[in-house]
Amino acid sequence: MTDVPGTGPSRRTLLKSAAAGAAAVMMPAVWSPSRAAGKRIVVRDDGGIYTKAYGAVFYKPFTEKTGIEVVGVQAAAEPTAQIKSMVETKNYTWDMAKISKPAILILTDGGTPYLEKHGLESDPVIASIPAQYMSPYGVGTNVYTTVLAYRSDAFQGKKAPKSWADFWNVKDFPGRRAMRKHPFDTVEEALMATGVPTNLVYPCNVDKAFAALDQIKPNIAVWWTSGALVEQVLTSGEVDMIPTWVSRAQAAQAKGAPVEIIWDQGIWGGDHWSILAGTPNADACREFIKFASDPERMAKLTEFFPAGVTQPKAFDYIKPDIAKNCPTFPANIQSGLQIDAAYWLKNQAAVIERFNSWVLG
Repeated sequence: MTDVPGTGPSRRTLLKSAAAGAAAVMMPAVWSPSRAAGKRIVVRDDGGIYTKAYGAVFYKPFTEKTGIEVVGVQAAAEPTAQIKSMVETKNYTWDMAKISKPAILILTDGGTPYLEKHGLESDPVIASIPAQYMSPYGVGTNVYTTVLAYRSDAFQGKKAPKSWADFWNVKDFPGRRAMRKHPFDTVEEALMATGVPTNLVYPCNVDKAFAALDQIKPNIAVWWTSGALVEQVLTSGEVDMIPTWVSRAQAAQAKGAPVEIIWDQGIWGGDHWSILAGTPNADACREFIKFASDPERMAKLTEFFPAGVTQPKAFDYIKPDIAKNCPTFPANIQSGLQIDAAYWLKNQAAVIERFNSWVLG
């Protein structure tokens, strides 16, 4: 889940429990204007700029075309507990949600279905979305990335950092550093800093990662826990370099801060449109997903922010100077590391416990 100004914590605030499993998919029914009359779907999104952009690009135009009202609501970054409660009680506050791959795995790793299989793989629009952005329980709509960001004024006349190895190299790249107070992304950064290539990061060698973290720990001035803090310390100049969700670095840039972004070795994951199992509005949700997945329509999101569009054809409609700042711009995505959601689903509890003890030690 993507973090943007005003949206709260990251998409990867995962729960310990897992649920749901394979379920027979209700195939999309034929839609007609008469069936749309009086319909309304409620969609959980990230709030902030996302709700504003989705309202203008997706929600309002979809309602005008189909007569189906779309209401966007903000909720916790990974609302797995809320989704489970709605499905179990059949009390649907939402019909669908924009959630990450780890959240999808949590909601589909068990014997009770909490998400509906969308069954849209053969739809002409959906079929052009690359498999890496898809799931049987979710259609990829956005890609988020953790990058290395730095203040260019701190390195004026000097060599600037270009990699996680440079972030760890305090001798050749002195400066005030910040790091996320959580093992997600941080463990991967530590391994790449030691020279582990992106294709060998998973399964993570946790002992090696913590040995690297031991080396950098004395040089961390700020341990951040929210995107708002990242934006604050970057904008104020309190830190010179920081691993951050790219949206926060871009927000600092928009405020005039001299911030540069390193896309190489960016750690990325996908957000998906997912339908809650059992919602009576599942077919209307499918119609919305197809509508929102149109490449040209998806490209319009970049009028609001550099979106991580999941349709390659969307770049045919995006201005080049904006495209290069999108997480899924070919050069950016190809040099990055895709988050292994299955690895974290299996190992998160033990690694989080170890990380929390290490931070305090």
